[in-house]
Amino acid sequence: MTALDTRTHTDDTTALRFPEGFRWGTATAAYQIEGAATEDGRTPSIWDTFSRTPGKVRNGDTGDIAADHYHRLDEDIALMRQLGVTDYRFSIAWPRVQPTGRGPAVRKGLDFYRRLVDSLLEAGIRPVATLYHWDLPQELEDAGGWPHRETSYRFAEYAGIMADALGDRVATWTTLNEPWCAAFLGYGNGVHAPGRTSDLAALRAAHHLNLAHGLAARALRGALPGSAEVSLTLNLHAVRARSQAPEDLDAARRIDAVGNRIFLDPVFHGRLPEDLVRDTAAVTDWSFVQDGDLAAAAAPLDSLGINYYSPAVVAAGSSESPSPWAGAEKHVRFEPAPGPRTAMDWPVDADGLHELLVRLRDELPGVPLVITENGAAYDDYADPSGRVKDPERVAYLHAHLAAVHRALADGADVRGYFLWSLLDNFEWAYGYSKRFGIVHVDFATQRRTLKDSARWYADVIARGGLARS
Repeated sequence: MTALDTRTHTDDTTALRFPEGFRWGTATAAYQIEGAATEDGRTPSIWDTFSRTPGKVRNGDTGDIAADHYHRLDEDIALMRQLGVTDYRFSIAWPRVQPTGRGPAVRKGLDFYRRLVDSLLEAGIRPVATLYHWDLPQELEDAGGWPHRETSYRFAEYAGIMADALGDRVATWTTLNEPWCAAFLGYGNGVHAPGRTSDLAALRAAHHLNLAHGLAARALRGALPGSAEVSLTLNLHAVRARSQAPEDLDAARRIDAVGNRIFLDPVFHGRLPEDLVRDTAAVTDWSFVQDGDLAAAAAPLDSLGINYYSPAVVAAGSSESPSPWAGAEKHVRFEPAPGPRTAMDWPVDADGLHELLVRLRDELPGVPLVITENGAAYDDYADPSGRVKDPERVAYLHAHLAAVHRALADGADVRGYFLWSLLDNFEWAYGYSKRFGIVHVDFATQRRTLKDSARWYADVIARGGLARS
């Protein structure tokens, strides 16, 4: 990596140039795109069970077929090659390679990911593997799931299996994607799989996910070559108080504790936030944290992945129940943020991404940062000519890349940007009603069509930055 050059460039069509070696990627997740839910030994994950439960997912949609990536792998890699991405972030379906979450791997499951990785390398694209993007084997959930300590050790075993299988070809490994969502949406307010609603279960899950990360990082280090990178991806919350009133500032502190520092402090400092422990005293005494757990969670990392979509504005008040904000629901109310909104009804505010990156620059000096997800859902459709025009998405992406560039100029060590998502896909509890992709997918025919945003992103990659408007 070279330092960001903020001088005037000879190519005056490029307004904001990114450093040499900056990684330009796209990202997906296994359950959202693969399909083939019962093929080649794959067993149900918690998302298979959840999505097949009436009333849990919009329109009764499931990931049984999704974008059929399992059978269209070559076509999708050809699209990535056409875009010119340098990196591709994908996740491995745990129940595809280790169906029960225990014991030996299934050869056909491993073979799919071997073929994916080999095809990426042949296309000149760097594979970035995520071990866990929320598809816990159902058998492990039946045994207690993430609130159960044993799941952390099963995850470390799985990490070792994947490192042995792909460690000679995958240079970057992410242990967990957004453990906050897995813990608090899955076990707190139940809007994600497995659909439980318990503050205690959510807090236990968060701790055991931290432990799982640390144990898996050590398992990866033991099997990977020394040049491999080990990372973690967090969806850190850009939290803003509605006002400078003490009660509103305290509301922001509470959300920062249970939304951000519950992961940052154990992983980078080997400790629990003291204010989080106080805030949640009515829920738990944290006795499930055993000696050595926090030291294990603080395994050294080569980078931190950041997923960012929008900021949050909070004030003193109370949240609806059930709430994912354990220990804060009686003290915090979320306020509508100003400005335009995406089809998810999320506010568009690129300044929040800059705020997060500058915060991490100050709080985690020496830790390289990667934007592992950033993007927006809009109501895209193919017009009569077959073109998919999505100017709102282009504007969103331009603003957020400009915010990354500004953070680089302010000294944040940002190494790459992964656009979410390559393909329209199964958007969790929203089913197929929300489209995040830069490639339009007709789910009836599985036809892929590059949206205008895909062509725009290809131009950004080719020029190494943002064109002058």
